[in-house]
Amino acid sequence: MKPISTILTPTLDNRQAGILLHPTSLPGGTGHGDLGKNAYRFVDFLKAGGFSIWQTLPLGPTDAYNNPYSSPSVNGGNTWLISLDKLVERGWLESAANPDSTDSATVRQQKASFSPEAFAWHKRCLTQARAGFLKKATGEEKGSYEAFLAEQGYWLDDYSLFEALRQQYGDVSWREWPTTLRDREQMAMEGVREALAEVIGQVRFEQFLFFQQWFELKQYANRQGVSLFGDMPIFVNLDNASVWAHRHYFRLDEQGQPVVVTGVPPDYFSETGQLWGNPHYDWERMRQDEFLWWQNRFRGHLQLFDILRIDHFRGFEAHWEVSGKDKTAMNGRWVEAPGMELFTVLREKFPSLPLVAEDLGEITPEVDALRDHFGLPGMRVLQFGFDGNSDNPHVPHTHTANSVVYAGTHDNDTTLGWFKGLPDAERKKVRNYLNVHEKSFPKALMRAALASVGNLAILTMQDILGLDSKGRMNLPGVAKGNWQWRFSWDDVPEGIETELRSLVALYGRAPRSLSDLEGV
Repeated sequence: MKPISTILTPTLDNRQAGILLHPTSLPGGTGHGDLGKNAYRFVDFLKAGGFSIWQTLPLGPTDAYNNPYSSPSVNGGNTWLISLDKLVERGWLESAANPDSTDSATVRQQKASFSPEAFAWHKRCLTQARAGFLKKATGEEKGSYEAFLAEQGYWLDDYSLFEALRQQYGDVSWREWPTTLRDREQMAMEGVREALAEVIGQVRFEQFLFFQQWFELKQYANRQGVSLFGDMPIFVNLDNASVWAHRHYFRLDEQGQPVVVTGVPPDYFSETGQLWGNPHYDWERMRQDEFLWWQNRFRGHLQLFDILRIDHFRGFEAHWEVSGKDKTAMNGRWVEAPGMELFTVLREKFPSLPLVAEDLGEITPEVDALRDHFGLPGMRVLQFGFDGNSDNPHVPHTHTANSVVYAGTHDNDTTLGWFKGLPDAERKKVRNYLNVHEKSFPKALMRAALASVGNLAILTMQDILGLDSKGRMNLPGVAKGNWQWRFSWDDVPEGIETELRSLVALYGRAPRSLSDLEGV
């Protein structure tokens, strides 16, 4: 299953506008939004509003808190996003309705389900779909499946076994598995591959479904003139298939415990810093094979997206290193990383490398130099810009063209929630700078993002709907209660697409017309 080619060549050299919305926030689906009809409707909404970019969060499998930045796979897809309705359409699943639910339609449509019951039903349906596929799939469909296994085997073979073993041992960390499996001894590995063949096959099939549905959605979006803008975390979980399979690339002891872990020092979000706990890379070992692990990671992500944001880009210049025994990130230190070497290799391997650098936090001249050496756009977040410092890189008059501009990101409060939470003196600074009345929020900040000289402006769906803090997607440093926001089409004001399209055009961000796309 090869990724489809885009109709629009992804570029950030011209003025564009987009919306940030993770697929889990879509209406419909089972448990949360999925890649079904509402995803296609959202593409139509983007097009009607004059937007040419759909930005998402990472698409990998999530942890127990549904955190898309915490995943057991480097290249895998989140199978909870698989649309059951599309499986029914293919004839592999008899029904997507849950007979155990007193109101199946409500479970599938409510804004904030994320219930274990809904996910359990979804999982049962995927198992049924595999049986239906094996029985009813055409020769062409089975050929596509076999091609997918061959093309994605470089990560899927390890991940499918990893997931099967996690199920076998009750989701405990791989460090607690029998030593022979923890250390991947050959005879033990051969034995479990045979014993768990059915579970491994199910994992592979579900990944096939995710990629199939994502590529179909991507093809539709590209044909509508909409590019997909994804996100790749710099670090990976300790309980990740790739860490288990490639321990030599990480700074772990003989038992698989991290010697040092990741985080950031005290900042805007936390007085004690953020202790992320991911294992750090053994950069010296990675140099020995020209960063092959990173090449494979980028290879997968560049199939999924037209544009890719690199989360915590500053970690490629220097990363915050904390002892694996510490309880906070306060006592860490900055350690230099080989970002210049890595991105030189990546540029050679992938001549088209449409990357955006998430350059937020404690940014040094060295980080700026690394970003600018490769011509990567940085990020500007307006909510960070009104501290009264005229040199603040986030205040609109300091922006540069090679930037992606946000009112706020998934880690920020909604614009309305942020503005209401400001002290009176700071609210006055914001109003004076933008020359607007308090009742003009959040539209005033969205206009400022669209008016910026930054080539790409990204709005959030929460701000478009005028939501307060109840619409916040994530509160950094807090594990529970995040990533659950969803919208309903009933929340979308009638005619808002026309209003948005006028604003996008007013600030010179209108996409190429459909007539321009004909014959491309």
